[in-house]
Formats: sequence, C-alpha cells, structure tokens
Amino acid sequence: MIQKKICMLGSFAVGKTSLVARFVHSVFSEKYLTTIGVKVDKKLVTLGEGRPDVSMLLWDIYGDDDFQAVRPSFLRGSSGYLLVADGTRARSIDRLLVLHKLAKDTVGDVPFLILLNKVDLVNEWALSDREERSLAELGSVLRTSAKTGQGVEEAFRQLAIRMVSAG
Repeated sequence: MIQKKICMLGSFAVGKTSLVARFVHSVFSEKYLTTIGVKVDKKLVTLGEGRPDVSMLLWDIYGDDDFQAVRPSFLRGSSGYLLVADGTRARSIDRLLVLHKLAKDTVGDVPFLILLNKVDLVNEWALSDREERSLAELGSVLRTSAKTGQGVEEAFRQLAIRMVSAG
C-alpha cells in the first residue's frame, strides 16, 4: 500500500467538500458549510490488476476567492490534485485556471483532473461545449455530481491510477 496526498482546489461553493463526503462516506448534505482552513479525510482505494492499494489523504482546502487565496504551503507534498468548478457558475472556471497555475508552480507536473461539478443541475448549466473543450486542452475533464454520485468514484479512482503510474 502507498499513501498519496491529494488537494481539492476550487472557488468557494463549487462542491469540494461535498465531493469528498460523497467519496469517503457515501453521503450528501444540502446544507452548505464553508471550509475554514483545511479538512483532511482518508480513504483506501483498491486498484487491483497488480497495482498497489492507495491510501488517499484528501486535503479539502478552503475556497479560493477575491478575499482569500490558497496558500502554496497547503499544496506542498501533493502527489496529485483535483480542480473543481461549478458547472452552473462559469466564473468558477476563472479561479480554476488561477489555481491550476499555482499548483503547477508549487508541485510541478503531478497528475490532476478537472471536475465540472453539479451536473445534476443540467437546466442551470452555464458552460458551453466550447468552454469545456478549452478546459480539455489543459487535462482530463469529468462531469460530476456530489448529490447523485455521478462520476465521483471514477474521478478519484482515475487520479489514483495516474498517481501510481507516475511513481
């Protein structure tokens, strides 16, 4: 078994905490609670196929916004990260791009995925196909829903596989 630190990065209220809760505890709450600082959770992911199990240390970092920027020190030691945007708030993409640059500058070329969360709110979706294709030029993009669980297990599993493959 190997242990890997993963950072959850995104603007406020994009669903980082809800994605972690869905993945680790299989729960979802409609109640919004702002993350203050960092909340760390842990989950063991069994990859099979001769690959080692991965103990994922999930660092749920407070939302980056105009009043509070993510500190590079939180990212140090990360083996990968998830960039989370709210598909119903196109402005959350701007923060995602800033955080991607911060992460690359801090931890280098480690595996990451872009998660477009809240896909269950399809009637409120604010991103065009062109914007999504543009994001795909940065890296793999998955649509997720912390509420329904759509794409959540797949996202964390994909990241674990990429981290193991990267060494």
